[in-house]
Amino acid sequence: MNFPLYIAKRYIFSKSKSNAINIITRIASGGIIVGAMALFIVLSVFSGLREFSLSFSNDFDPDLKINPIKGKSFYISSDQEKKIKNLTEIVNYSKIIEERVLFSFDNKQQISILKGVDENFNIVSKAPQKLFSGQWLKPKTYQVVVGYGISEKLSMGLFDFNNYFEVMAPKPGKGDLALNPEDSFTKAVLIPVGIYAISEELDSKYVFADLGLAQEVLQYKNNQISGIELKLKPNSNEEVVISKIETIFNSKVNVKTRAELNATLHKMLNTENIVVYLIFTLVIIIALFNLIGAIIMMILDKKANLKTLYSLGAEIKDLRKTFLLQGTLLSFIGGIIGLLLGIIIVLIQQQFQLIMITESLAYPVVFSFMNVAIVFITILTLGFFASLIASSRVTKKLLD
Repeated sequence: MNFPLYIAKRYIFSKSKSNAINIITRIASGGIIVGAMALFIVLSVFSGLREFSLSFSNDFDPDLKINPIKGKSFYISSDQEKKIKNLTEIVNYSKIIEERVLFSFDNKQQISILKGVDENFNIVSKAPQKLFSGQWLKPKTYQVVVGYGISEKLSMGLFDFNNYFEVMAPKPGKGDLALNPEDSFTKAVLIPVGIYAISEELDSKYVFADLGLAQEVLQYKNNQISGIELKLKPNSNEEVVISKIETIFNSKVNVKTRAELNATLHKMLNTENIVVYLIFTLVIIIALFNLIGAIIMMILDKKANLKTLYSLGAEIKDLRKTFLLQGTLLSFIGGIIGLLLGIIIVLIQQQFQLIMITESLAYPVVFSFMNVAIVFITILTLGFFASLIASSRVTKKLLD
């Protein structure tokens, strides 16, 4: 029988003669439980905030986006378009044009991005489903859908025929705008038929229009576009699709995934998650000083018993192992209890939405087995090293 494990279990579940040691042990156990629970809840909250933050970009950004390597636009041939359509990994694709232009309404002006989309955009993106008011634009018309932020800044409503909603884009080529500014811009009168609402940033960024209208305003040719957005089938290999697309365009385009399109956001969220994890890990480390103190007090309290075991032939390393196992078991049990309490709190918040950010928005939390594993491994690892430090106090000098 492994007598260090047997004695360690006895020391955990039996009370010491000293009431102070019992109190210190309870405090150490409580610190481990609270630390594990707090770390799991915080990681679950940040997972919820991460999912909530990314939900806006997931609704707007495609799975893959094709951009030109050089310049703002590129040409697509009918053969290339046919090859993209025949890719078995994609659901559909949408040709787009994006360009920053000037919009004006009732003597108010706003610089935003004109985004021309074709009829497949409804399949590729969820943006048409995020309408705050009105309807989505019809193909081959002068209808547009504006962001809520743009409509608010311009004080513009839908179907307002008393004022013109105009778009102006500089004509391509060289020339002095100051000499003849009127002839240096392409103008078009637009008809706002819908207002979308996704996020504060996106609502002030885009005005959606038909692809043909965007080509007309920017004086693009029929096969000239600035990008292609693709929706992939579930479980499709992104790297394989990217490789095929680069082959179709002879490596003259740049293909980005959704994560790459939001690289800054992903980096910020990952950094915040790591920082919070390190802060709470530091809190747990401080709490584990109680565990070190409790084990050292236990060593001193059981000094007579240790001398007896040493006299009977037990080695110093076995005696150290006893207290190493005691501290590790305390960390294990405390981690399990803390995780169970944390899981219960997270599930209650998911189910009953007790804590609210606003009257209609509950604080987002996500239960993840990855977070369970991270917390459990963290508690067990730190508990092991704390126990290792405390058990090193068992020396031959102490027992002499």
